[in-house]
Amino acid sequence: MKYLVTNIILLFLILDCSGQYYLRGEIKDEKNEYLQNVKILLHSDKLLYHSGTSGGFGISSNQRKDSITLNLDGYETVTVGISSDKYLEVNMKPLSSNASKNRPKLISITKDPKLSSKYSWFVSDESYFSLVENEVVNTEKYPNTGFSLNINKASYSNIRRFLAMKSVVPPDAVRLEELLNYFNLNYKEPDKTDFFKVESQFSACPWDAEKRLMYLNVNARKLDMDKVPPSNLVFLIDASGSMDLPNRLPLVKAAFQMLVKNLRPIDTVSIVIYGGTVAVWMQPTSGAEKQKIIQSIEELTASGDTPGESAIRLAYQVAKNTFIRNGNNRVILATDGDFNVGETTEKALEDMITRERQSGVYLTCLGVGMGNFKDSKLETLAKRGNGNYAYLDDIREAEKVLVKEVTQTFYAVADDVFLNVQFNPTLVKDYRLIGFDNKRDAIADSTGALEGGEIGSGNSVLAIFEFTPTVTNDSILGLSTLKTPLAEVNLRYTPSYTKGEKHLF
Repeated sequence: MKYLVTNIILLFLILDCSGQYYLRGEIKDEKNEYLQNVKILLHSDKLLYHSGTSGGFGISSNQRKDSITLNLDGYETVTVGISSDKYLEVNMKPLSSNASKNRPKLISITKDPKLSSKYSWFVSDESYFSLVENEVVNTEKYPNTGFSLNINKASYSNIRRFLAMKSVVPPDAVRLEELLNYFNLNYKEPDKTDFFKVESQFSACPWDAEKRLMYLNVNARKLDMDKVPPSNLVFLIDASGSMDLPNRLPLVKAAFQMLVKNLRPIDTVSIVIYGGTVAVWMQPTSGAEKQKIIQSIEELTASGDTPGESAIRLAYQVAKNTFIRNGNNRVILATDGDFNVGETTEKALEDMITRERQSGVYLTCLGVGMGNFKDSKLETLAKRGNGNYAYLDDIREAEKVLVKEVTQTFYAVADDVFLNVQFNPTLVKDYRLIGFDNKRDAIADSTGALEGGEIGSGNSVLAIFEFTPTVTNDSILGLSTLKTPLAEVNLRYTPSYTKGEKHLF
């Protein structure tokens, strides 16, 4: 009997040490409305989780008691204790009116930028953000730099459009990282257990013999399409009067019809249009009914004004009504960006999308047209909507984006992706990140923050640093093998289809 009691006590001790506990709770705002997609950092294991559509969450942990930090755009960050024997209820407070205004988001972190004078460029009625190029940074003072990774490629095809017309290219339309990554260069698939593969390489600098170039190639895992969750897609199509040209609505119609041919029966498509009025053109329809969807797209005609804001709100509502838990929920907006009814400024649209993206719905923007093309609006919408942005200058580009690279465009491997690079001051005198330039308003705001981007399946993202070797590192001028690491690279991200993990390389 004594032996039995001893064994039972030991068993309870073992279970207490190695057992799994369940930490549960729900998150609401001040009005007791449920908050979804709140980021939840569990302190014991440093993993990131998210609240569900009803504001609730359940986390397995080997700790009976733990603590969590809650973060959501527009709300105060909260840190609280949590116990497995008590259901946690948290109310998050909105930020004050001044603090809640969306601060400009940085693409890269630079120090002491010299805001050199820039010319204002106007091309018809097109709009582009004013960019500030990254300056040379002293490594001794600022060895660490960070930048956001994404798969936007709009700049390349947009520039191609200007060159084809033998027209001057607006300088701010040139985003070097988008030109480099248009081609998905030197892709190498990661190991099966990894989300990313990061490789580095050095070369001579063709424009300065005293400098060298460091290449960082970040390769994303290819998703197994047989195992990818079903998609809930909402085609948001601009059918206003400004789209009544061959390279606008007809191109958009052909593009979406190509995409439909690759849908699976488990996928769902809805169509929302705006042109004079805003309407659900086609109710949610299975991807198996391809002919019905194609015919519905074909019947679209262009007329009326452009109530873009109302249309975006309706598209998000449709996507939320048909939301697929752990699925690929995405609004795909196709437009020239020329909104003229409702909220029309980049700032107002940015505020709206920031609120809407809490639903877990992604936003992809497809730009078309010329003369009144609003690149700045579409870039803002895609960035704030946790999505990506492409420009369709012809049917071949539409086929590239929506057929050949459909998994890269619409199936995210990871969100909030950004790279931190810590240079070794004993080997690197100074450095400059090529591309990944910030908007002028973001870099001028001292409260601006770095925001990660979305990376799609099978993408290869290339970043290039120009740097000056130190005197003690002059051997690299001959590109010999380095005995000491030149830099330490950390890649941070949140997996898209395995919520609840956060990795650090």
